[in-house]
Amino acid sequence: MKQRVAEHIHPGIVTMQAMLRKIDRLRLPLASRRDVESILVRQVSKELDRALPSQAGHGRRTALISGLIGQAVGLAPGELHHLTLASLLHDIGLLMLPTDLAENKDSLDSEDYVAIQNHSRLGATLLEPFSFLREASILIAHHHERWDGSGYPYGIRGAFIPLGARILAIADAFDAIQVPGVCCRSQRQAIALRIIRVSAGSQFDPELVQILARSFSGMPEAQHPGARENVRRNTMPVPD
Repeated sequence: MKQRVAEHIHPGIVTMQAMLRKIDRLRLPLASRRDVESILVRQVSKELDRALPSQAGHGRRTALISGLIGQAVGLAPGELHHLTLASLLHDIGLLMLPTDLAENKDSLDSEDYVAIQNHSRLGATLLEPFSFLREASILIAHHHERWDGSGYPYGIRGAFIPLGARILAIADAFDAIQVPGVCCRSQRQAIALRIIRVSAGSQFDPELVQILARSFSGMPEAQHPGARENVRRNTMPVPD
């Protein structure tokens, strides 16, 4: 069986590890540490965008959506912080895969699909050594688990999936859904929400899906995540 893991580390990984190492060495009071970590990790996420240009901005938009859900369910400030960091970096494991898999997920054979499934575990393994990312790495490891237990990499189900990972799964999928021929952002988001609702109870935590729907319904359109971004998007199905 061919091994579909990158033989050479993507050069962006080396750059991002150096940036994360500097952040990890910071010794700041709690009152300012979270803000500084968030700002600096956003800079790291820009490096991730450069390494994966086809999904530039996805991490930042995912962070906005996951934060919206996290606030609605009453996560503590520390939990929201770890969720934001996880959202910004959740796809970093793709850089441990061959470029053709990281950038093109169409027409995969079975071995390629297995390799893609490993990216969440690879990303968590890459980030876990940094002390300030240990909680975030757990969320990243589990963000492709499914509510019905058919997800990956561990096949855990329901409430056994960490809450932050369940939130991240919804936010990641919501932003990744593309609707060919629909240019209006609000229409695209409405269709994406309907698709997410169809998968409630199978792929996603149904209560969190309802929370997302309520959050969007009560929010002015100008405040919807991504309202001020003008990002070129490619057609992509809901991640499985």
